[in-house]
Amino acid sequence: MIIAIDGPAASGKGTLARRLAERYRLKHLDSGVLYRAVAQRMIDLGLDLADPAAAAKAAREIDPARFDDPALRSRRTGEGASIVSAVPEVRAALLDFQRRFAAEPPGAVIDGRDIGTVICPDADVKLFVIASPEERARRRALELTRAGEPVDEAAILLDIRARDERDMNRATAPLKPAEDAIRIDTTTLDADAAFDAAVSIIERRMAERPAGADAALRANA
Repeated sequence: MIIAIDGPAASGKGTLARRLAERYRLKHLDSGVLYRAVAQRMIDLGLDLADPAAAAKAAREIDPARFDDPALRSRRTGEGASIVSAVPEVRAALLDFQRRFAAEPPGAVIDGRDIGTVICPDADVKLFVIASPEERARRRALELTRAGEPVDEAAILLDIRARDERDMNRATAPLKPAEDAIRIDTTTLDADAAFDAAVSIIERRMAERPAGADAALRANA
């Protein structure tokens, strides 16, 4: 069972993905961490984030053991991730990693920006999570405040709009919903309401599948 969740920054897709993975006892991968790891490695080495060759090399050398590094969650690293994720060579280097992760039993919940369209186009369930830029800026500001970082919500909003523009208009794997993805707008939803909406969608999809196809998943839920 593969659940693909796409959406822009701070839309709530990461929190939702973690909760769904726990409910259905599936593995979880935040694909954004991969790009943050690439950006962080380049920052650590003092490399130009806009250098495609250096970015591709960093992508081939990322260390999964560092995915929990708090530095990956900094605003600077997030901005860097948006830059390196637009490099085709970086996306190609990380494609196999993500597909292998998804293919391992019992399945996975993966969130990102091109999961349902490129990484797992045959995913069993595809969700596209959105929220207004203003609400996403508010959430990111709150997250940074809790992390003890200085906050300028107006600047965060500008950054979110700029990232959306890059993500939606890049030549390789732009951010867009898969044709068969179901949208969830979390602008006015808290985490519990978004989770309930997603579970309802997944359960409905499971009910539409052939008898026995999701027996293992139902046993885990």
